[in-house]
Amino acid sequence: MTQQVTGMASFQSDEKTRVVEGRGVLVQLGAEALDLGARRVLLVSDAGVMRAGHGPRAAELLRAAGFAVEVFSDVAENPSTDDVARGLAVAQRFLPDLFVAVGGGSPIDAAKGINFLFVCGGEMRDYWGHDKATRPLLPLIAVPTTAGTGSEVQSFALISDAVTHRKMACGDPSAAPRIALLDAELTLSMPTFVTACTGLDTLGHAVESAVTKPRNARSSEYSRAAFVLAFRALPRVLEAPHDLAARTDMLRAAALAGLAIEHSMLGATHSLANPLTARCGLPHGQAVGTMLPHVVRFNAEEATARAVYAALAREVGAATASVDERAAAFALADALEAQLVTAGMPARLSAHGVTPERIPALAREAAEQWTAGFNPRAVVAADFERLLATAL
Repeated sequence: MTQQVTGMASFQSDEKTRVVEGRGVLVQLGAEALDLGARRVLLVSDAGVMRAGHGPRAAELLRAAGFAVEVFSDVAENPSTDDVARGLAVAQRFLPDLFVAVGGGSPIDAAKGINFLFVCGGEMRDYWGHDKATRPLLPLIAVPTTAGTGSEVQSFALISDAVTHRKMACGDPSAAPRIALLDAELTLSMPTFVTACTGLDTLGHAVESAVTKPRNARSSEYSRAAFVLAFRALPRVLEAPHDLAARTDMLRAAALAGLAIEHSMLGATHSLANPLTARCGLPHGQAVGTMLPHVVRFNAEEATARAVYAALAREVGAATASVDERAAAFALADALEAQLVTAGMPARLSAHGVTPERIPALAREAAEQWTAGFNPRAVVAADFERLLATAL
């Protein structure tokens, strides 16, 4: 029996990753893998995605297409060097010639990390930075089941050091997935809280990448398109979780925001979010959503960022053309805070157990994050302290 694929399309053919999108497009997995000339697939996933049936279904499709398939699903949220080491041991036994990652950003990043070590050897810290692969990595097909990280179109993997908990961004052009299959039906299994967190992460990616120092015309268009889609679709998805049109918009927004990051990086919000996740246990998307409005108000003191924020606010109706840029930028921050409330999340860090005594250490760690250097307004530890204190 042939399953129907609805609205299948591809976009961004000028990027490293070919994106194929459409409801039911997962059925194309075997054919897409065959086009890459592979025979042995290591499928990387996690326990939740396996329980939801997406991992087993992907493995079945690949086996039906004639592939030998091994599954590695022992990946934790925010994958660490330990997760990568376990996956590497499986890869070294199985000897794949293709990776397929099914899941959110964690399995996709873990697959990239395993790929680095399987092909090039060494340890994950050897690839911290960019262009450090010593040979081309094996092809990777990414099948996202969440609409958040955008890792399915990025050449970087975020892997935490299991000892220090420091997030290492490890990138290389050959680490980018060759193909990303965007099938909104796979996101229907996301619990409401995960839908909210990943959606807030997408908004954060779109807003941050729109104003970073390395931004360019291409990244700006990706950022704008991602923001408009996510800003309008996230409340719809939260109100009506089975709205496939809204799910499709969120999945596309996540990929577009991921492409924006690929060209323009991120800023102070993610510098703040990483220690809040590592030290205080806030899920990444929730940490991003909590801090983003405060960073927008901080960055709005810089003229170029203020103009971008104002344009975004006006495009989604959060501000009118009659108000000045500063008022419009602050209206954007208010609208982002309203998205957090719509997601049912507290807007204050104190609700998560963050106390004033913890702020100096969190601020110091935020200042050490690599994304801080891309923020449009210079930001140091004292600024991070004030931002955290404002969010308490």
